[in-house]
Amino acid sequence: MRMRKKRHLEERIERCGEVCLGWLPDYIAEQRERPITDPFDAKTVFGNNNPVRLEIGCGKGRFIQQTAEENPDINFIALEQTPNVLITAMERTKESGIKNLRYYAGKAEYLEKVFAADSVEMIYLNFSCPYPKERYAKHRLTHPLFLKIYRSILADDGCIRQKTDNRRLFEFSIENFSQDGFALRNVSLDLHNSGITGNIMTEYEERFTEMGMPIFYLEAYPQNFSK
Repeated sequence: MRMRKKRHLEERIERCGEVCLGWLPDYIAEQRERPITDPFDAKTVFGNNNPVRLEIGCGKGRFIQQTAEENPDINFIALEQTPNVLITAMERTKESGIKNLRYYAGKAEYLEKVFAADSVEMIYLNFSCPYPKERYAKHRLTHPLFLKIYRSILADDGCIRQKTDNRRLFEFSIENFSQDGFALRNVSLDLHNSGITGNIMTEYEERFTEMGMPIFYLEAYPQNFSK
């Protein structure tokens, strides 16, 4: 079932222009009046050359906003494909005045058209859609098709951090990361009881935790890879 479009959505998005970098090509096809965004350049966007981190599927933005607040010397980009959800994140960021966080609208398939090679030091995959039916496996954000994209933009010493409540997706991810030559560290079947520190909870994570569900977590590092 489609989510009902929020009232005055286009106008609200326009008012968030200072925190929205643009619309990736899938949205360009649907909203042709919007210009294609220029390739991302941290110096132009943030006025500095601080490291860049990317969250794919930021939802309402709680995780990425708190992470940006706690790490002012890092630049953060958040990607979200659903405008109804994205607007909440952008309005919160605009109101907060956070300077080191910006947003793209669109799908992960187009990231390598926006980000240069070796330009991202960390990628966050928080509670991505598990697409439980096998015929939709290629849409899972840890499918080899996506891992190829991440490798193209991730620094050689970069990292992918994944959190999920879905064990099947977690096992799928471990298999694909391993087969694609990533080194796995801090793999946990119960993040909140693992001793791993520094975790910032998402909206989904808080809900699942209150229900007594374990949170699965891993860190994946590229190794022996030549772009």
